[in-house]
Amino acid sequence: MHRVLVVDDDKVLQDSLKQALEYHHFFVNVANNGKEALNAVFRDKYDLVVMDVNMPEMDGMEALQEIKKYDPSIIVLILTAYSNVGDAVKAVKDGAYNYLEKPITSDNLIALIKRALRARSLVETSAFSAPTLSLGDKNDDKFVGKSDVMQKVFNVISKLAQVNTPVLIRGESGTGKELVAKAIHYNGPKKDGKFVIINCAAIPENLIESELFGHEKGAFTGASERKLGKFQYANGGTIFLDEIGDISPAMQVKLLRVLQEKTFTPVGSNRDVTVDVRIIAASNKPFEEMIKEKTFREDLFYRLNVLPVYLPPLRKRVSDLPHLIDYYIKYFNSLHGLEIKEISPEAMSCIAKHNWPGNIRELRNVIEHCFIIESEEIISVTSLPETLWRPPAGSDENPTISQEQEEGGGVINFQDIQDSVLDEKSEDEQSELDNYKFTFATKTDDNKIKMNFQHAKDMFEKEFIRHALRLNGGKINQTALKANIPKKTLLRKIEKYEINPKDFH
Repeated sequence: MHRVLVVDDDKVLQDSLKQALEYHHFFVNVANNGKEALNAVFRDKYDLVVMDVNMPEMDGMEALQEIKKYDPSIIVLILTAYSNVGDAVKAVKDGAYNYLEKPITSDNLIALIKRALRARSLVETSAFSAPTLSLGDKNDDKFVGKSDVMQKVFNVISKLAQVNTPVLIRGESGTGKELVAKAIHYNGPKKDGKFVIINCAAIPENLIESELFGHEKGAFTGASERKLGKFQYANGGTIFLDEIGDISPAMQVKLLRVLQEKTFTPVGSNRDVTVDVRIIAASNKPFEEMIKEKTFREDLFYRLNVLPVYLPPLRKRVSDLPHLIDYYIKYFNSLHGLEIKEISPEAMSCIAKHNWPGNIRELRNVIEHCFIIESEEIISVTSLPETLWRPPAGSDENPTISQEQEEGGGVINFQDIQDSVLDEKSEDEQSELDNYKFTFATKTDDNKIKMNFQHAKDMFEKEFIRHALRLNGGKINQTALKANIPKKTLLRKIEKYEINPKDFH
């Protein structure tokens, strides 16, 4: 149930709004002025605040600024008289979602609230990699972000969703450009129309015109029948042109015509086709440099770049990592039927230090990798891909480990055990090693050498693991990391050789 705070010094209006909201199953609290509203927001969690502008003690404009400082994710709707619409417009610029003029009707208020909540939901929790024509599917990933940079992105998206202007989304690969396009479409004026995706970089240059605008029968070799292009298919909806920076100058001219005149000519046809399609484009290309080099048309760029959306790379929003990881843990637990609860501080340290060239897409793959490897309830360092914690060959760097791990000694390898396996043994251990040496190479009655490779291998494995556990205080994750043993293998060997890690604490 969504929590709403109604803030107005008019008791009659306050009660009326409260009743209307409760009728539509919102949980509602009230406040008489901006000061009371701030205290309520600081005390409890609210999804949305409906607030008047003119109030005693603290007005709505000042309260809006303080609420947004405290929690940018709270949606604020401003109520105003006709004579104060200028203040309401300023409030929208300062972060309010929208405003309503008095007198307020419950239908208009509820419609605006539902639109605002849906916009936030689709922007903050839409799928990063949802199926092409699906939104809100139970298997979708979620778009999560509470950092300041992401809150600015959400604010821009909310504004773009209310208009029908072309949009250019810019950002590195894997940052969620398709998600932004979906959020804009499904909250915009063409939300009931189709959402059609075209990856411009994936279509051969000689076919892209036909793919976008269609062709007539016989227009070229292989055109055995008439074909509708994606623009006609998307008529009344939105077409998302991903990787638009990869299209040729000739195609750029044709796209500019569609943007300006809403018409195009199918390949092999003499007739113009008129369409009503919103164009959302995306790319990671440096358009400013391409314009200087004459590889991208300046007029097309400015036609698309009315209010651009810049998606920050993951390395620029590190504060969102805990929220993203928490989401993916819940997501993959549900998907794979597992019960992993959290990530260890050491593993989190590795993740925070990584540069994330693949952005959100890479993070998703890393967490799923952990779910495949991990056998305990906490994601450990050793369940991460080695690229996140093991330095490249020839590097002088140590693997990313905690201070506690540093104090436990260096990384263990075969030579360490080979050199130290006979040192400081108890009588029982020495007897076992004597048997190991005797079995490894003995003479038979006819003076031939007798060897037992499997027994020698088992003895060495057992001593290797005991020695590794001893150096690392019996800690499984730390031992697996330093001894370079997959955690599942280590646990299996511990069980096989009846070793109790607690003996080494």
